[in-house]
Amino acid sequence: MSQPSIRDVAAMAGVSYQTVSRVLNESPRVRPETRQHVLDVISRLGYRPNRAARALNLGRAGAVTVLTSDTVLYGYARVLQGVEEAARVEGLPVGIRVIESGDPADVRSAADYVSDASAGGVIVVAFDPAGAAVLRALPAEVPAVAATEAGGLAGVDRRMIFLDERPAAREATRHLLDLGHATVHHVAIPSETGAMGRQAGWRDALSEAGLAAPPVVTAGWDVASAFRAGQELAADPGVTAILCGNDDIALAVRRALHEAGRDVPGEVSIVGFDDVPGCAYWTPALTTVRQNFVGLGRACVAAIAAEISGLPGPEAVLDEPHLVVRESTGRPK
Repeated sequence: MSQPSIRDVAAMAGVSYQTVSRVLNESPRVRPETRQHVLDVISRLGYRPNRAARALNLGRAGAVTVLTSDTVLYGYARVLQGVEEAARVEGLPVGIRVIESGDPADVRSAADYVSDASAGGVIVVAFDPAGAAVLRALPAEVPAVAATEAGGLAGVDRRMIFLDERPAAREATRHLLDLGHATVHHVAIPSETGAMGRQAGWRDALSEAGLAAPPVVTAGWDVASAFRAGQELAADPGVTAILCGNDDIALAVRRALHEAGRDVPGEVSIVGFDDVPGCAYWTPALTTVRQNFVGLGRACVAAIAAEISGLPGPEAVLDEPHLVVRESTGRPK
């Protein structure tokens, strides 16, 4: 007797086979009562996802295509490293398509590029507006997962995987407050929305301490803009502690403080974010938040492999971002 198929489950449950696939992949698009009904039918039929079909699907797809607006910035590059490492283990080649900009024509071009079945599974690095726009523009039939900023993207019915930065940003801000600083200023990276990630954790810690958050100082992805932000803060004698949106910003802010004659950590403490290679050897060695972007990339490959094959997506088990205390933070004078 042949084993029941996903279409057999769909027929007995009175739903489409796509609905059965969504139940298997734990999609939030299925109503709870429908989910339970399908699961009951799966149990009665003794249906098991066909792992041979998974291998055939992966072979047919033949590749993983990554859509990203950047391949050089640390977080993006390390996600790509994780994707390549995990895909190599799976025997899947990796292609990269750069999203030129957030312009609607460039967004459509990137989405159209992966709409052909030959593109295989799609991983979108949606750390920025361009990546988010492409993720929203992908046709529903294109199997895709996304690496996003903390909390994911509202209104997007896709598997999204992210590093939970908020507790670590709160930990970093508390560290500075516990050292005796009256408040903590923040230089933000462009992708911060303030809702779930670094900025939210910074605000959490200040609020818990009964402090109003100072105005956020924004910087671009380029270190020159971060240097200008550092000059602005260095000119204010009331600034004694700064949480930087990433380690590049911290490096530029450190330079601005140095040129203004303000010692780190003697007069001003700074904390970075990401723990890029080498920041432990700066002078002073940088206190920062360590993030596992490589693990994020690997988790995206595992998720898209499941998406392609119709198997339930594995739970993403990622190292939690956490504070690494070094020499750039100290008690204020």
